[in-house]
Amino acid sequence: MHEPLVYLNGDFLPLSQARISVLDRGFLFGDGVYEVIPVYGGHPFRLRQHLDRLGDSLRGIRLEPPFGHDEWERIAAGLLDGREADQSLYLQITRGAAGNRDHAFPVAVTPTVFAMASPIPSPNTEKLQKGIAVVTLDDVRWQLCHIKSITLLANVLLRQQATDEGCDEAILIRDGQATEGTVSNLFIVKDGLILTPPKSHHLLPGITRDLVLELAASANLPCAEALIGLPDLESADEIWLTSSTREVMAVTTLNGRAVSDGTPGPLWRRMIQLYQACKERLRTGADY
Repeated sequence: MHEPLVYLNGDFLPLSQARISVLDRGFLFGDGVYEVIPVYGGHPFRLRQHLDRLGDSLRGIRLEPPFGHDEWERIAAGLLDGREADQSLYLQITRGAAGNRDHAFPVAVTPTVFAMASPIPSPNTEKLQKGIAVVTLDDVRWQLCHIKSITLLANVLLRQQATDEGCDEAILIRDGQATEGTVSNLFIVKDGLILTPPKSHHLLPGITRDLVLELAASANLPCAEALIGLPDLESADEIWLTSSTREVMAVTTLNGRAVSDGTPGPLWRRMIQLYQACKERLRTGADY
């Protein structure tokens, strides 16, 4: 079996040969951003939207995009060539390696650009059918959560706390409002209405989040953006968490208590049908 290729600073090379400087600002400071793009049947899922968000993150940290969309597409094609299984395409850009360790931006530096593709794990059928357990935790992260930064220590610690409590994920609470999960966006269903928090600096503008809203609207399922207080979350009829690689997961246990009857709800089941149909269209090369 051949070792998978990765892309690093202009070259495709085996993963074991990829090297960066120990002075890279991504290594020293977490000074960089990233993007994760699912690929189904060789077709990247909403590539333009993911690359647009990558550009927004780069501008958020005052770093010029190293490439346009065409070059990213060429890199993606090189990494995906010959891979038949569904893939997760990972892109990362840091501010590069300077001559010393100084918090201030270097005057002139070449960004480090890295990309790789890896198989997407098969969905956990049991969790998909039964739903997942989550816990609410205080959102202790910084104020710029709309930037998809590689500085993820707070997310890591919060996710581990959820794991330590026997849960699959945490829903974060800031000033009494539910924002998102550590690696996911949040939806609730209340009295037949699908709700998700509005975009702000306190949450990542999820690509899958936007697609779920589009699919709901196209199927005439009532949906809206609205603040979700902790009481709203605790009294929800359904709770969903969404991300590009996890897709749409139903939450059936919140803080040790069942959500509604403790099974995935009817609107989640309808959304899963819509989402899977969307994926199948993408596999045929349809733009979605």
